[in-house]
Amino acid sequence: MISGKCTAQDKSDSVSYYYYAILNPKQPEHLPDGISYYSKRKERNLINGDTLRAIGDLRMIAIGQFKIGNVYDSESSIVEALDLINKNKNRDNLVESRVGLLNQLGRVYRSANNYEEALKSFEEALKMASNTKDSITILNNKANVHKDMLQYQQALNQYVLVYDKTSSGSDSLQLAMVLDNLGYVQAKLNLPSALDNLNKALKVRIKENELAGIYRSYKNLTHFFLDKNDKKNAMLYADQAYAIARKLENGGYVQDALSLFVELDEDPKVKQYKRLTDSIVEARQLAENKNAYIKYNVEEERKKTEASRLQQEKEKRLKLLYKAIAALILLALLASYFIFRYRYKKGRLEQAYNTETRISKKVHDEVANDIYQVMTKLENNPDVKSDVMDDLENIYSKTRDISRENSPIDFNEDFDLLLNDLLLSFKNQKVNIVTRNIVKIDWSRVSDLKRMAIYRVLQELLTNMKKHSKASLVALTFNKSGAKVSIDYKDNGIGCDLKKKLGLQNAENRITSLKGTITFDSQRNNGFEVHIIV
Repeated sequence: MISGKCTAQDKSDSVSYYYYAILNPKQPEHLPDGISYYSKRKERNLINGDTLRAIGDLRMIAIGQFKIGNVYDSESSIVEALDLINKNKNRDNLVESRVGLLNQLGRVYRSANNYEEALKSFEEALKMASNTKDSITILNNKANVHKDMLQYQQALNQYVLVYDKTSSGSDSLQLAMVLDNLGYVQAKLNLPSALDNLNKALKVRIKENELAGIYRSYKNLTHFFLDKNDKKNAMLYADQAYAIARKLENGGYVQDALSLFVELDEDPKVKQYKRLTDSIVEARQLAENKNAYIKYNVEEERKKTEASRLQQEKEKRLKLLYKAIAALILLALLASYFIFRYRYKKGRLEQAYNTETRISKKVHDEVANDIYQVMTKLENNPDVKSDVMDDLENIYSKTRDISRENSPIDFNEDFDLLLNDLLLSFKNQKVNIVTRNIVKIDWSRVSDLKRMAIYRVLQELLTNMKKHSKASLVALTFNKSGAKVSIDYKDNGIGCDLKKKLGLQNAENRITSLKGTITFDSQRNNGFEVHIIV
């Protein structure tokens, strides 16, 4: 019994340790340790089917990655958590988690200077926020973005809105945060109440002994007096900020506090150093936004082990030489076989395409034109019944549609424009078609055969939709991974019996002939979905 209790207590202490290692790290190794712990716990929870706990783990991982400066991995963790929420059948009960993740995503984008995406994330979170405290936090973060963009008037408008929501509440520290931010932008706009609000915020934070908040107040007061060219008071608050930074036992705060003294120094060389340092930091940030990824995960150990194993294999290469030569010969033979098979299939596909094009031209030039000439003659004949003309009109329309569906594709044009033209031809007042990522794919790197198949298959899916589904909305999502293109088609139509497939065998044949896969998912009155990988 005692042993069991001790074990449970040890486990609880362990969770608490890593929780605070993320939220309030004291040592440089705390954040990597916390990220590693929650990464392993997330994997265990996913294996056990505990999605809710896995979402919580991902939130902690994202916070840790953000604090360590790894914004790309933080973004990835947030997106993974949001995806788990979307797939959860109880997602309507996870609104609070979604709001928290979107708010964190906005902070990630803000730190990467991606202000437009930051504002979008905060706006989405704000729409779903169900309590005043969350709304205040998100509005404050939106205002911070405007402040970063030097849009002080817009920031002021947001902070005033936040203040109106906060002043009637009981959270004094939240009120202090808002007053401090409000005072900062008021100072930048030379408004008289700036200093009063900065001092009010400081007073609340001192009363609550919130050291991090006290530091921010002293820092903002330093900048206030520095902007007023009051070096004496600026130095006074800089000294107090430095003292608080040391109490926080956090290197980041100490470094930031020391930078205040650099700003206060009158030496032109020091000022030049400050400007140069800021420029270098900004340049590094921009470079990191594009290229740099700092990795803190369990994969590092696996890579080291793999590298050691490869080194041992190199030492045995003489023993494996003959086997390698034999394998190369076998691979060459296999490659020759597959190249021959590919060329043969390519020839058959091109032949099929040329046949379709030739039939299309023949239908248009001969059959459709002949029907049109007959219709013209009969229109002037009063003895011909109107229903006969209607039947001829229908035959002409069907002939024209067949010709259009099999008309040649001009691959000299941008393929995304060709696809957009195709989609627009099916879009009308009753049917809306939306796409995602269609322009993000470099279609010039996709072979003509694949583009031909994609175009024809989408054409057949949309024709099927128009004839049978009664859909009002069609969504198409495009993605590319390596040499493979994936397309997800969804509509909100009446669905179908998958055993019949309503004439989609042609589409299936086109994809499978290119070693691709196409799967259909549908139930009566529950829409129609197709997943294509080619």
